[in-house]
Amino acid sequence: MVNSSQSKRIFYFDALRAVAILFVVLLHVTGHLGEMMNYNVSTIYSFSGLFETFGNNFFKIGVDLFFMLSGALLLGRDWDIRGFLSKRIPRIAKPFVFWSLVFSVMLFVVSYVIPSLNLVDQHGIYGFLKVFWDTLMFKAPGSAVYWFFWTMLGVYLAMPILNKWIKHSELSELEYFLVIWIVSTLFDYTLMVECPVKLSYFTSPFGLVVLGYYLRYTERKVFNNALIALALIIVPAIVMFVYSCSVVDTNILFTFHRYAILPIIEVIGVFCLFKTSKYLNNPNDFIKRFVSSIAMCSYGMYLIHSQLIMVFRKVLHVSFNFTIDYLILFFVGFILSWFIIYILSKIPYVNEFVGVK
Repeated sequence: MVNSSQSKRIFYFDALRAVAILFVVLLHVTGHLGEMMNYNVSTIYSFSGLFETFGNNFFKIGVDLFFMLSGALLLGRDWDIRGFLSKRIPRIAKPFVFWSLVFSVMLFVVSYVIPSLNLVDQHGIYGFLKVFWDTLMFKAPGSAVYWFFWTMLGVYLAMPILNKWIKHSELSELEYFLVIWIVSTLFDYTLMVECPVKLSYFTSPFGLVVLGYYLRYTERKVFNNALIALALIIVPAIVMFVYSCSVVDTNILFTFHRYAILPIIEVIGVFCLFKTSKYLNNPNDFIKRFVSSIAMCSYGMYLIHSQLIMVFRKVLHVSFNFTIDYLILFFVGFILSWFIIYILSKIPYVNEFVGVK
C-alpha cells in the first residue's frame, strides 16, 4: 500500500486547509446575517435572501474538507497507537480547553458590563464553572461550533484502526468502502429515510476521512482532471440553489445536510481541483506564504471566530445593510481571528495553546 511518510509540506493541502476555514467563516457569517434578517417567504427572493440560500449550502463543505485532509495527511503512514494519540490529541485538546476558558471569562466579563445581553444565567464561582462547562459542551453562546472538537477527537481515536486497515488494502478495496458509504449518505442524509440495512458505521465523518486519503492517491482520470473537478463543484452548487429556492413556501431557507450527496460531490470537486490545477498550485511567493499562514492558524481561527463574531455583533449592534454587515463580520471572523492567532503564535509557551499546526 502507498506509504505517505514524507514530511515535505505540500502546498495544495495548505490551500485546501485555508479554503476550509474560509468556508467555515463564510458559512457562520451567513448564518449570523440570516438570524438578523429574519427572512420569510416574501423576502427570501431578495438579493440577501438568495445569497443566504446559496451560501448556507455552498459554504457547508468547510468542515468536510478538514475531515478529508486528516485522512489524506495521516492515513497510510507508519506510526504506533501510543505515539499517534500522544501527539495528535494534545494538539487539538490544549487549544480547545484554552480558548474555552478564555471565552468563558469573556462571557462573564461582558455579562457584568452589559447585563441586558443575558449571556450568563448566574454569577459567582458556580456560575462561571457552569459557563465553562457549557462552552466545552458547545452549549454556551457562540460555542456551538465546538462540536467539531469532539467529532475530531472521535476520528483520532478511530484513526489507528482505519490506518491499520488502509495500510493493508488496495485503493480498489477503499472504493468498496466508499460505495457503501455513499449509499448510507443517500439514505440517511439526502433522502432522509431509514436504510433497511443498518450502515451507521459507514456514515460520516469516517467516510470523508477515507475519501480524503483515496483522492490523494487515486490515479483514476475522473479524479485527476481539473475541468471535471470544476464541474463537480458547479453542478451541485446550481442544483442545491435551485432546489432550495423551489421549496421556499414549505421550508424557509432550506439547506442540505453536510453529509448529503450533493455537498459530497462538491467537496470532491474542490479537493480534486486543488490537487490537479497547475494554476492554483503555483501562486506567487506572497500568496503562497499568506495561504500557508492561514493554513497553520486555521484550527485556532476555527476555535475563536464564532465567539468574536457573536460578541462583536451583540455588543456593537452591527446594522447597516446586508453587504456592509457581511463584510464587517467577515473581517472580524476571518482577518481578525487570523491576526490574533498569528500574533499569539509568535509568543513562546503561549503558541502551543492557541491552535497553530
